[in-house]
Amino acid sequence: MSDPSVCPENEPFSRIKGLRNMAPIARLDAVAQAAGLDGPTVDALAGSGALPLEIADGMIENVIGRFELPLGVATNFQVNGQDYLVPMAVEEPSVVAAASYMAKLARQGGGFSASCTLPIMRAQVQVIGLSDPFGARARLLAAETRLIAKANSKDTVLIGLGGGCQGIEVEVFQTSPIGPMVVLHLLVDVRDAMGANTVNSMAEMLAPDVEEITGGTVRLRILSNLADRRVVTASVRLPADVLTTNTLSGEEVAQGIVEACALALIDPYRAATHNKGIMNGIDPVVLATGNDWRAIEAGAHAYAARSGRYSSLTTWEIDGDGALVGVLEMPMALGIVGGATRTHPAAQAALKLMKIGSAQELAQVTACVGLAQNLAALRALSTEGIQRGHMALHARNIAITAGATGADVDRVAKAIVSAGDVSVEAAKQALEIPD
Repeated sequence: MSDPSVCPENEPFSRIKGLRNMAPIARLDAVAQAAGLDGPTVDALAGSGALPLEIADGMIENVIGRFELPLGVATNFQVNGQDYLVPMAVEEPSVVAAASYMAKLARQGGGFSASCTLPIMRAQVQVIGLSDPFGARARLLAAETRLIAKANSKDTVLIGLGGGCQGIEVEVFQTSPIGPMVVLHLLVDVRDAMGANTVNSMAEMLAPDVEEITGGTVRLRILSNLADRRVVTASVRLPADVLTTNTLSGEEVAQGIVEACALALIDPYRAATHNKGIMNGIDPVVLATGNDWRAIEAGAHAYAARSGRYSSLTTWEIDGDGALVGVLEMPMALGIVGGATRTHPAAQAALKLMKIGSAQELAQVTACVGLAQNLAALRALSTEGIQRGHMALHARNIAITAGATGADVDRVAKAIVSAGDVSVEAAKQALEIPD
């Protein structure tokens, strides 16, 4: 194992000094020691052979191999007073470094805070061919107790854990391209699951009853990825002096961040890029833990447009003491049971690394990573510009593209950054110059 000085006893375990300067094997060793991981978990995180071909073949269709992404670890995260090392599977440079650095700054203000609502997912049952849609709605609402009881009749495990169908909603659409329709919503507490299979099964089970009650025809029976009853809120407060740079005061940086966010709040063109930056932090955690990043993306962007105009998922303000306060609110339908989270060995190892105990805890930590990523982007945009730091980290990719290997990768990357020319041609020239 690595030297105990990597994570001394008086240091929070998520703060691993010098991690970026270690070789990948030493880095994994340091992370494993800090998190207290066992051998099989370490092997799964290492990636080599982490997903046996026979398991991959059972996960999706027509398997011919496995596709890998770099797996990094974001350090320094403190959420609700607890330390986390956060696995992130992502190909884009600067993401892991930016999240880690913002988490380090956030510690000086007490770290991140997060909360979430109950894990309520929504199934939709579409009913068409109705002459009396409002009457059908009334009949469905009157049958709520019967419908809930039947929905909960099969999944005794979920009921035993305190979950299950909690209620119904009924929407009436008086006009549509095919005429009036009614949509029944089942509101289901899915506990530690993402919930798609559970709510889809309930919707399909109730279809005959819904047709009997309404006199219409059921078409779609499917969950909604706009999980607006399963919302997580993450927040952070940074004293202004924490944001001070070599050229700007903390107060100036904080004001710049607020002004940068203001454009995303009112302009959908900026909001799209602003929210993409948030998802730069969220998607890698979702992917690393074996969750459905496409569902999270869909829910996030639908939620951002819930007012009828696409807008920012975050707000940034300056409080009465001059501190910068950021808040992120969005749906977060994550699970720690079922699906790839229980099939993929690396996903299981990622959850062990984070020491996650519930789906709600995972959602809260993941949201805080998104908030950290947003802070990093806005800080860069309002100070030196986004490209300087990003291109410095991108230089390694350029060096590899130019043919650099081994120690030459860092040497060439540093040379082209120093020259201010992060291009393949400059990298090729630097590669030809002996060390």
